[in-house]
Amino acid sequence: MALSGLFLVVFLTQHFVINMTSVISPATFNSFSHFMGNNAVVQFLLQPILIFGVVFHFVMGFVLELQNRKARNAKYTNYKGSANANWMSRNMILSGIVVLSFLGLHFYDFWVPEMNYKYVEVLPLDPDRYYEELIHKFESPVRVGIYALSFVFLALHLLHGFSSSFQSVGFNNKYSKGLQVFTKAFALLIPLGFVFIALYHHLNAF
Repeated sequence: MALSGLFLVVFLTQHFVINMTSVISPATFNSFSHFMGNNAVVQFLLQPILIFGVVFHFVMGFVLELQNRKARNAKYTNYKGSANANWMSRNMILSGIVVLSFLGLHFYDFWVPEMNYKYVEVLPLDPDRYYEELIHKFESPVRVGIYALSFVFLALHLLHGFSSSFQSVGFNNKYSKGLQVFTKAFALLIPLGFVFIALYHHLNAF
């Protein structure tokens, strides 16, 4: 569970860097997107690995949740979860479901049209189409709101999951405190960055 989570953090970072170029330089964003969308290694090796990683991580989340519940022979007569764990750690399954639902929307918005463009309609390659397709998706305030809310839940998921994943794999040395600071900053700044990207394109679409 921890290793698959760390793997997805690497993908999230790469995804954020590429998306941020859409704010800085549309031409650069088009170049990155065209490469990622047409490189055989990315499409036929890395993309299936990524999809497997996402599915594996969330399936394991549900499996571990069920195992934890079954491990309790009797329900607590008076359980105060906040006394032993914060809201984020007690509701990882909830934030995970929200993030998974968002991924479904994200696939519908970008991955499905891409597959349709290349393999169903088989349209000619256009390396400059990606930026216009991106900003078109953020014209709707409803979609932008859903994206922003989803990234709030992603931040909550990362605030507990990212830092605890290092503990799960046995990382415990003099750098642990610094790593905790880094993971907390990452968990806040990256989702906030995605919200900024969505709002930026929404406000500049008119």
